[in-house]
Amino acid sequence: MALNISLETHLLEILTPLLPILPPELASQLLPFVSEPVPPTVPHALLQSISQWARTPEGLTVLQSVSLEPQSYSMIALLAGSVTSPERKFPAYIPDKSPEEAEALRKADKQAITSLLNALLSIVGSGFAAWWAAGMTNWKNEWQVLFSLLVAAVVAISEAVLYLIWDSRRSSTRSRPRRKLKVSAKKRDEGVIKVIDAARIEHGIPVGLRQRAVQILNEKAAS
Repeated sequence: MALNISLETHLLEILTPLLPILPPELASQLLPFVSEPVPPTVPHALLQSISQWARTPEGLTVLQSVSLEPQSYSMIALLAGSVTSPERKFPAYIPDKSPEEAEALRKADKQAITSLLNALLSIVGSGFAAWWAAGMTNWKNEWQVLFSLLVAAVVAISEAVLYLIWDSRRSSTRSRPRRKLKVSAKKRDEGVIKVIDAARIEHGIPVGLRQRAVQILNEKAAS
């Protein structure tokens, strides 16, 4: 599918003076895009053809004769500030997971598989244990089977409930944003002052000198 470029105002101002000096074929292709009503896009192939013509000896001579800069018709200059295929709906960009997130996801999947296997073994084991215990009491085979199925169903329901609770807690923990503890400058300065006060008291420095040191620290923090 052909690419289109958004026909911005600066691009239209660059292309319009070319109409009378372009070769007839290129001029006929450009005419619909510089005439009213001006379309919102212009084909990328047309801009590439104009850029290639501007680099030919004939194009350079013609552009210089009408006081146009050949550098203004390079592909870099023509595409600057424009959008490629604005009419298309591109999917949203999804960045790759960080190594820490990938490792956490791998561990969570491994833990989920382990939990499911443990639940399956618990169901099978409890059902077999119920069947064996019923057989030791000389129950009939059909009652043994029914009792083992009943026990296995109860264990399966309990395991399912426990798994859903565990999965919901894991999801809420994963979606909960991490809070960063920020210590204000005021509290940090108060902590420094308290340390200084304690050190001065311990070494027997007079209170007046201690207050003077605290006042100097406060003035530095305010500045």
